[in-house]
Amino acid sequence: MAFKKPEHVHLPPHIQALKPFLAMEIMERAQELEAQGQHIIHLEIGEPDFDTPSCIKEACQRFLVEKRPHYTHSLGLLELREAICEQYRNRYGIAITPERVLITSGTSPAMLLVFSVLLDREDAVILPDPHYPCYPNYVRYVGAEPQFAVLHEDEGFQYNVHVVKHILNQRTKALVINSPANPTGIITSPSVLAGLSELGICIVSDEIYHGLVYGEEQEHTVLEYTDNAFVINGFSKLYAMTGWRVGYVIAPSAFMRALQTLHQNFFISANSFVQWAALTALKECHTEVELMKATYNERRMVLLAGLRKLGFQVAVEPTGAFYIFANAKRFGEDSLQLAYDMLEGAGVGCTPGIDFGEHGEGFLRFTYANSKENIEEALERMKIYLGG
Repeated sequence: MAFKKPEHVHLPPHIQALKPFLAMEIMERAQELEAQGQHIIHLEIGEPDFDTPSCIKEACQRFLVEKRPHYTHSLGLLELREAICEQYRNRYGIAITPERVLITSGTSPAMLLVFSVLLDREDAVILPDPHYPCYPNYVRYVGAEPQFAVLHEDEGFQYNVHVVKHILNQRTKALVINSPANPTGIITSPSVLAGLSELGICIVSDEIYHGLVYGEEQEHTVLEYTDNAFVINGFSKLYAMTGWRVGYVIAPSAFMRALQTLHQNFFISANSFVQWAALTALKECHTEVELMKATYNERRMVLLAGLRKLGFQVAVEPTGAFYIFANAKRFGEDSLQLAYDMLEGAGVGCTPGIDFGEHGEGFLRFTYANSKENIEEALERMKIYLGG
């Protein structure tokens, strides 16, 4: 007897509240067009186009041949946690212990664990607008509520500490920082980090793009300003390891047992062989990382100049991550429609600003995690399509 799919499925409210990830929707439509024979230039997905450095792959292969990949400690390999502590000490002057580090299968599980132990139902979390699209979904999934602080283009998409103070109320439990930021590529200034850290609420700092910084500006970890913070970081972006799925969270000691218990129950441990590969990334891949950064920077300058020449507005130069968040309002107010039109009409994928929140509307996000040649071709295609 054939299985009959039910016409109606009841979903819990916290699942119904989740919104689609539009960057993925654009990419999936692009793949459909490619299957039909069209050539698409992908500037929509924030994934390094570089291969994972060979020393990382070789370390993984070596471990699989020489050792049986057992479970690790639920917090992760001690050697890897010690190396992360050493990195934060050398780079930022921050003293943390391995007992405060939990290795996860990417930063997404880290966020789920952090929001789960930090938030109760009816709590509120301040998020930037624009923001990484998944942040509100994590918050709503655990029964809490996002509170949005608008980041203005003419202020360089920085948090305004005075505005945040007015948003705070008795339900506000935490505030999320993402620096360097997705989608804007902006680095939060030290003065803003200090001001936010003095508000007396917990900070959740997404530092996944640390290391991808260009020019004279430098990124800072929130741990330089407060201990009342969770830091989420990983290896996907800086080391071109997106598919490896390895990240970590640095947390206040008081939360570690709860985080560990959740991790034991839901994930057991991150993949052991991937953790050994991540250790090699920290220890041996400086030269490869610097080469990738130099290449990103060259692409950044080409894409930034090209977008401005086409008539897109970029008020403040982005100096981190690998994104440019361009004001496209002169070409249309509906960013989702514009992104689909650009994809269908020019063969160029980009992410609609509305994916990043209400105040991202009218913008398009372009990534320069693609070759210089492809970026130049994309700019030429957009010039023809936009009638420039």
